[in-house]
Amino acid sequence: MKTEAQIQSELEKIRRGAVEIISEKELAEKLSKKPVLKVKAGFDPTAPDLHLGHFVLLRKLRHFQELGHEINFLLGDFTGMIGDPTGKSETRKRLTREEVLQNSKTYQKQVFKILDETKTKIVYNSEWCSPLKIEDVLSLTAKYTVSQMLERDDFTKRYKSGSPISIIEFLYPLFQGYDSVALQSDVELGGTDQKFNLLIGRDLQREYGLAPQCVVTMPLLVGLDGIKKMSKSLGNYIGITEPPIDIYGKVMSISDDLMWNYFELLTDIPHDLIEAKKAAIKNKSAHPKEIKTELALEIMDQLHPKETNREAVEEWAKIHNTKNRALPDEIRTETIDPALFLDKPPLLLSILSQLEFLPSTSEGRRLIQAGGLYLNEEKLSDPNLTLEKGKEYLIRQGKKGKFLKILT
Repeated sequence: MKTEAQIQSELEKIRRGAVEIISEKELAEKLSKKPVLKVKAGFDPTAPDLHLGHFVLLRKLRHFQELGHEINFLLGDFTGMIGDPTGKSETRKRLTREEVLQNSKTYQKQVFKILDETKTKIVYNSEWCSPLKIEDVLSLTAKYTVSQMLERDDFTKRYKSGSPISIIEFLYPLFQGYDSVALQSDVELGGTDQKFNLLIGRDLQREYGLAPQCVVTMPLLVGLDGIKKMSKSLGNYIGITEPPIDIYGKVMSISDDLMWNYFELLTDIPHDLIEAKKAAIKNKSAHPKEIKTELALEIMDQLHPKETNREAVEEWAKIHNTKNRALPDEIRTETIDPALFLDKPPLLLSILSQLEFLPSTSEGRRLIQAGGLYLNEEKLSDPNLTLEKGKEYLIRQGKKGKFLKILT
């Protein structure tokens, strides 16, 4: 039996970074009655790569794991083929089973950078969703009404604007909630954008005669732009499998204000020490760059070996020493197909976009205007520059020191 002090200690660790616990009183009761809680978090493998936005949720799972609770890392191979309508203004494209399974394999390789593989249960919701008969599905749909579904903000907006909502999209939150029934979970974690789905899990557990799970919602991590949530599609992300030097460069690019949010959500540094760092910057006894380096290493050390990370910081410093700029030991090199010169010389920005060095030619133009794209270590000023045959071009992108060598 846990003491009140032990329960409060666990709650303090669970609270860190969380937006909401529904309800904390229920969670305290569960902690007092059960030595090991069954904790669930679902991930639809809709994209093969994880970034620090996912890291926020994975770290909270790790907290529960460190407290001795059972972690169920649920891969929604079944629900992934339906498509989560959360935040969507139109019907989402459904993935094939082959795409879902391939992405699932990639996920598993990445999550164990954070979670203890020996103490993590990987479960697939196709195990209990696929065997459901049509009468089982009808019974499930009878437990929720259309009016309840339309209370969901994104469904409401689409309904009022006349945008189509397919019936299958109503099924998604029901199947996600049914996962909680099948697993008999005590706690489910998710982002704030998943709150509606998480609460359906509570409702369905009651409908099936089970004790309702507690819900812990985590904030959506703000991306490198300091405005929108971190997203690969927006290009404002840090991938958890990126090389240490790239992670370091990206963390160093965030604003001084945003780094405190990253300290809170991506590290376990105590709040009093974070406040001390803020005070040190305010009284000028520490420079923001110094504190940001500490943040970067705290994040990097959770993903890569410490020695490798410190070598990356040293290399980054050499590359960004404007008085004695050094090139990285390894630079990606691409040789241009001669066929591209048959019609007319290709635009450099077009080639950079094709090689995925830049997201698009328009982003390249923006970078040039902002002074963030370099050719042979000189700022590039001409967005219409074309390549010549038989030459070598060294491209550098911004402060991150992302390099590319092009041979023609």
